[in-house]
Amino acid sequence: MDTTHRDVIIACDFSSAAETLAFLDKFTGRKPFVKIGMELYYAEGPSIVREIKRRGHRIFLDLKLHDIPNTVRKAMKVLSCLDVDMTNVHAAGGVQMMKAALEGLTRPDGSRPMLIAVTQLTSTSPQVLHEELLIPETMEDTIATYARNAAAAGLDGVVCSPLEAAAVKAAVGAGAFFTVTPGIRFADAAADDQVRIATPANAASLGSDFIVVGRPVTQADDPVAAYERCVNEFCGQ
Repeated sequence: MDTTHRDVIIACDFSSAAETLAFLDKFTGRKPFVKIGMELYYAEGPSIVREIKRRGHRIFLDLKLHDIPNTVRKAMKVLSCLDVDMTNVHAAGGVQMMKAALEGLTRPDGSRPMLIAVTQLTSTSPQVLHEELLIPETMEDTIATYARNAAAAGLDGVVCSPLEAAAVKAAVGAGAFFTVTPGIRFADAAADDQVRIATPANAASLGSDFIVVGRPVTQADDPVAAYERCVNEFCGQ
């Protein structure tokens, strides 16, 4: 498998710009791909996106939009003005919502960030899937169906756990369709609140294209060393 597109994304799940930028200041060499999630974006707004981009980082804006198609289209049109590299919606919103997201995100010149869809959160267990979400199918079949829907809507990939990456690739078939996989933990680390997890090396072997790593890097004694360990294990470099 071609691994030239693989990358490690650091989840900057901080509550303020000051804390985030102090963390990123530690990276004086390689500028990591970073994820800006709800906590940071809601605290600081678009300005933190612009500042991190100005510093030379690629950005995954992880806001997981999920609403009626018209609302998502309008929201994505606003987000298209930010120079991010990747953003997302919930696949549970359906094909028409995902098509509307793509339409709103696409700029007049035809350019746009990568758009992916969240299938099931890595904190969701099969028990929760069946008993709380009332989805009778298996986790793998549910995620494969969501991936097919995302592909039909024209999206670039999905968020899933590494354990479902191969099933996603099989479901969608030939062509470029990316799997972005959180739930990454080192072999010697705690799982925290994640259920469906893998190590960086396992994620690579299972077919992940991008891994999203949060606490194993952000809470490490040496975050730069932890990041480089992820890159080495996942990308082999």
